[in-house]
Amino acid sequence: MNRNIWNLIQLAAALLLFANQAVAQVPSATISGPIPADKAGSGTLNTIYSASAIELDAVGYVEEEYFIQGRANRYSDSELENASIVDSDHSYKTRLIVRRPEASAFNGIVIVEWINVTGGPDKDIDWWQSGSHFIRNGYAYVVVSAQQMGIDTMKQWSDARYGSLDVTHDGMATRDELSYDIFSAVGKAIYRVGDSPANGELDLLDGLRAEQIIATGHSQSASRLATYLNNVHPLDPVYDGVMVHGGGGRIRDDQPVKIFKIMAETDMPRRAASPQPDTDTFRQWEVAGSSHVDIPFEIEYGKVRNLRERLSLENVQPRDQGCDLPAYSRVPFRDVMNAAFEHLVVWIRDDIAPPTAEPLQLRRMMPEVEFARDEYGNVLGGIRLAEHVVATAKNTGMNNGSNRFCFLYGSHQPFDQATLDTLYPNHNAYVDAVREVAKQNVADGYILPLAAQQTIRKAQDSDIGR
Repeated sequence: MNRNIWNLIQLAAALLLFANQAVAQVPSATISGPIPADKAGSGTLNTIYSASAIELDAVGYVEEEYFIQGRANRYSDSELENASIVDSDHSYKTRLIVRRPEASAFNGIVIVEWINVTGGPDKDIDWWQSGSHFIRNGYAYVVVSAQQMGIDTMKQWSDARYGSLDVTHDGMATRDELSYDIFSAVGKAIYRVGDSPANGELDLLDGLRAEQIIATGHSQSASRLATYLNNVHPLDPVYDGVMVHGGGGRIRDDQPVKIFKIMAETDMPRRAASPQPDTDTFRQWEVAGSSHVDIPFEIEYGKVRNLRERLSLENVQPRDQGCDLPAYSRVPFRDVMNAAFEHLVVWIRDDIAPPTAEPLQLRRMMPEVEFARDEYGNVLGGIRLAEHVVATAKNTGMNNGSNRFCFLYGSHQPFDQATLDTLYPNHNAYVDAVREVAKQNVADGYILPLAAQQTIRKAQDSDIGR
């Protein structure tokens, strides 16, 4: 072949590659705010929807809401491979919430949560589970409303505040196709160490600069994140790590981003028969006896609702969901989740992978998955916390009932007194057993020392064995 023709072919290929890379970049967006708001709990419709129920002023945190608008692409939904752009220039406008510490307390890590919209309302579930941990350790936190269902609920609640929001391009994109570029645009709007805003650009974190930006999402949001990781994020990477919590199918591990998948017992029946192996960039933990929606989740959600309705945040109790079994596991999933976030930070920074964990044990895989259980009905295998190993109840991730969400709530059935007396003939024996398991959990890296201290203290204050 003539060399000139060959050079032209190479040049054309290079230009085509450049063009594809350029069009794959996340379109820029404009952020406005903070949007003036009345104090959360004031009872007006001009407060931040899904404001934190944690009293942030008292711990030196600021909570602000912003609007973000721009143009987004729609992508093909390829299986475990890079997506291609179907079309572009779709308009959107949505909101995000920023929770940030004082500069002296900031640890350099920004968590960005893809808000969950199951059932309608925006729910920042990973903040409910780990918000206190993030505050103790100086994280900044951003929550993103990327899906129209949540926006519709906010509009119904306060059209005056949220009526201008829309992520469907005036009804042209009604399947949340724009959500992926929205989530990327928010991540890109966070300035990293060494960055500075151009003239007129808004600084979301008011001078804080990120060393790491980590995405997270629970359940339905985890499934969106899995698709995002498999198809869209590789085109123009934004996040250093991702915490996929309680959902999502198989996730590509052929990319530099570190992916931590953490699952409750509830989440595994559909996935246990086809496990995804751990790799240098992928890790999965399964927490024995835990439920997709547990007691801390339910109580924190109750506080958020009460705050919005100007009700007391004291003594919030879990709702009776009308399930076949008493709902909500008491195994503290959040203790494991907090440790997982700390491992993820180190993994990104130092390339030290988190410890591996045994999966939940199966009794059989066909015709449907059945977990192996002990004589009391508690599942075997997985990460086994003291509340599960030194059991005082049957805690599972399973339930049923007329409520369509019962299958998410798990169950909690306390042992009768005769069983407790047999297992724990005296109080010291019970506390010693809890202490041994909690200390081993810390040594294994599955919980943090503070969680172990709280677990042991709770055992000491209990009536078990007295």
